[in-house]
Amino acid sequence: MKAVILAGGKGTRLYPYTTVFPKPLVPVDDMPIIEILLRQLKNHGISSVTVSVGHLAELLMTFLGKGEKFGIPIDYVSEDKPMGTVAPLTLIRELPEDFFLMNGDVLTNLNYRDLFEFHMANKSALTIATFSKEVKVDLGVLVTDGQNRVTDYIEKPAYRYEVSMGIYVFNRSVIKYIPENEYYDFPTLVKALLERKIKVMAYPFNDIWLDIGRPADYEEAQNVFKSLRDKLLPMRNSL
Repeated sequence: MKAVILAGGKGTRLYPYTTVFPKPLVPVDDMPIIEILLRQLKNHGISSVTVSVGHLAELLMTFLGKGEKFGIPIDYVSEDKPMGTVAPLTLIRELPEDFFLMNGDVLTNLNYRDLFEFHMANKSALTIATFSKEVKVDLGVLVTDGQNRVTDYIEKPAYRYEVSMGIYVFNRSVIKYIPENEYYDFPTLVKALLERKIKVMAYPFNDIWLDIGRPADYEEAQNVFKSLRDKLLPMRNSL
């Protein structure tokens, strides 16, 4: 199994940490986010990784090297300009029939092998790992009819959505729908596939998942990693 890790963004939401480090190198406790991810991938049988780099690429490449210290071969593609969340795939000339694509800043204990097997069993063109996320509205929400008459009042409601975890399994056939040398994002690709009636599957997951996008998320990730380190880095991992 192969994984492509997106690590080229500027991480502006996590400022000021990302003025010095590319976001995947920001530490969670004593370990950069991307190192946690690589250890997990190795543990679940991923045999090679390509990292898409851009912002502060030299720091990231110096730290990761060719993957020797992680026991997993690593190579790179470089985004000379921002390309979005799927266009970097067009820079990679040799990809297996099915492979992972993921953000380099997620903290989860997802079983990547189970996700891959789900994708293969469903013969999906694209599988999206999803998480049931509660979103709270800290305001009173009014429900009205077509004449602006209030029919209900809900104080600080909470809604639950299935959200993308930033972890996907692709079939290589999908790449032909991604334009080359253009900025192209994952939501645009999903909509293009759905318009063509191409099979896209969701893989629901409900254990540990954090998108380390903002300072508050980063602080939560520190606490989660310290308290649940054994679940996030199982002892059977030999690194």
